[in-house]
Amino acid sequence: MEKKNDKSFERLTIRTGEPRDVPVILRFIKELAEYEGIGNRVTATERGLMKTLFGDAPAAETAVAMVDGEPVGFAVFYHTFSTILGKRGLHLDDLYISPQWRGKGLGTAMLRWLARLAVERDCGRFEWWCMKDNAPALEFYERIGAMKHDEVFILRMQGETIASFAEGRKVTLSGEN
Repeated sequence: MEKKNDKSFERLTIRTGEPRDVPVILRFIKELAEYEGIGNRVTATERGLMKTLFGDAPAAETAVAMVDGEPVGFAVFYHTFSTILGKRGLHLDDLYISPQWRGKGLGTAMLRWLARLAVERDCGRFEWWCMKDNAPALEFYERIGAMKHDEVFILRMQGETIASFAEGRKVTLSGEN
């Protein structure tokens, strides 16, 4: 890979996200959603992210990738728990690198940063999801030793469906993603 000859990789720093990063985190969330073709689904706001990521009971953590002090990517991650292992895991929810910085090893560097964090925190697993149609990412993940688990399905309720089910009302499939 060309990262040995690319000085930008040498200027890369990755750090834990901070409240001052909320505007750039939201920008990256919107860019990622546009890239995935779901930009119209983004409802996140700066205020909501501030509360959810940096409030009294943070739901997730963030990491920000910087080149020469400029943000070029981010990751959002949180802990899970495996009853089988009796240990927590680290789940990567999103990792995004700005288009002009892709292919330079920054995504790999962020994954390694997160893997080191998982080791430091004694996590039994480091896992993430990938869209089935993202062949380049799936090929890359396989090359770095990540295993696809096709014996489980991701099941999801969201929005009004959660409230309907919780209240015992009839649940209808709404096509929510």
